[in-house]
Amino acid sequence: MSQRELVILGTASQVPTKQRNHNGYLLRWDGEGVLFDPGEGTQRQMIYAGVSATDLTRIGITHFHGDHSLGLAGVVQRISLDKVPHPVDVYYPASGERYYERLCHSTSYYQNAELRPRPIAEAGELPAPAAPFALRAVRLSHPVEAFGYRITEPDGRRILPERLTELGISGPAVGRLQRDGAVELDGRTIALDEVSEPRPGQSFAFVMDTRLCDGVHELAAGVDMLVIEATFLDADAHLAAEFGHLTAGEAAAVAARAGVRTLVLTHFSQRYRTLDQHLAEARAQFAGEIVVAEDLMRIPLPPRR
Repeated sequence: MSQRELVILGTASQVPTKQRNHNGYLLRWDGEGVLFDPGEGTQRQMIYAGVSATDLTRIGITHFHGDHSLGLAGVVQRISLDKVPHPVDVYYPASGERYYERLCHSTSYYQNAELRPRPIAEAGELPAPAAPFALRAVRLSHPVEAFGYRITEPDGRRILPERLTELGISGPAVGRLQRDGAVELDGRTIALDEVSEPRPGQSFAFVMDTRLCDGVHELAAGVDMLVIEATFLDADAHLAAEFGHLTAGEAAAVAARAGVRTLVLTHFSQRYRTLDQHLAEARAQFAGEIVVAEDLMRIPLPPRR
């Protein structure tokens, strides 16, 4: 059975707390493991969460502030230590190339695995060899160059068992029908469209440090799951605007406007000891499912439509 879930490795912004590690998010998508924004301590959080280095197939860094990237050094070395047998693609803003190189070569170690750097110079589709989805980067608004990520699965078709039964299709014929788009049965050609219906592909968006901008809305539009920073409460909106962040209310309003199914709030300032008010402000804007992220939480993608 395929597995699609978000594993929360850390939820703190800027400064970790006793309850919140620096950022870190692993998206499990069938055989893919996409690690977003590995902050300090990510390698240890992976152990707590039962995530191994061999689970990782891609790493996406939104920008090169420490709480989103300092853990890359440890993760990279762990990938080599465990001799991960497949290449790992690493996406990051091209303007931060020197930071990427420093983090990947911060100390001496034996490089026993293949990292494929994928620097992002412009917004658009990203190379994602062998991935069962399209990966897109969209520019955000932060004091340093930042990109958000969107994953979109191609639309497919859902087989209707009752139609197969009505037409007497079973066994190997079902496989041929799915593979070839049609099958011959008793002198009749039966097309896949006759026994199936459209199945929208699933989608996921990852939006970290940013002010409100067009890119936020573009990333969020219609996704099944939106992971988005909610650094501040609405009372501190002036700080959010000054430092390039969102409030919980702003993030939830984006989700409501975009038609998001599951909203995951994260990246919380250390000034807030509890997050009840974040949920309350988000609930005032968004009527769908809201998850206030906690370290080591696992959140399944919503069931297919």
